[in-house]
Amino acid sequence: MLRFDDRGLIPAVVQDASTHQVLTVAYMNAEAVNRSLKGPDVWFYSRSRNELWHKGETSGNFLKVKTIEVDCDGDTLLVTVEPTGPACHTGETSCFHRPLEPERTDQQATGPGVLSELFGVIEDRRQNPAETSYTSKLFAQGRERIAQKLIEEAGETAIAGLGAEPARMVEETADLLYNVLVLASAAGVRPDDIWAELARRRKAGGTAARA
Repeated sequence: MLRFDDRGLIPAVVQDASTHQVLTVAYMNAEAVNRSLKGPDVWFYSRSRNELWHKGETSGNFLKVKTIEVDCDGDTLLVTVEPTGPACHTGETSCFHRPLEPERTDQQATGPGVLSELFGVIEDRRQNPAETSYTSKLFAQGRERIAQKLIEEAGETAIAGLGAEPARMVEETADLLYNVLVLASAAGVRPDDIWAELARRRKAGGTAARA
């Protein structure tokens, strides 16, 4: 019997059936497990969006199920797959492509990592409004107001970029990225979709250059 956590989720380690390379680690709920068992593709549960996630539906990089095994404690799954493309949203074959440096073990997430964390908070504010939350108030005002704020922040960022104070542009860019993520949440767009599109463009650009 599977042992789901208090959120009804179980971690799934995904491994290439041919190379045995670990491709990614994600979470499944009972429905995702059942859909994956039926095949042909792997399904996960997105903790940031609180919904089922058909891996590859947006990017086209599906994971074809070969086997699903459970560990001795019943609290972790091993899913062997036949990938139809990169498993990682960055365009890398595997999500595990960066060596861990000792001096970085105590650092907070940066880059797409911190943006993903921020998006998770934004999603929570949308789904669980709080009276004291600025983000919740933005969602309450509607998507048009959110879009208007994004336009305002884009203008302020451009002006800051023309100024002589780099720190000012850092602040405005942070505001701009925050508002981009709020609008993305309101529009039902995930950061992973954006990273996948950037990776696709990078790959297309490299292909064009080689041609």
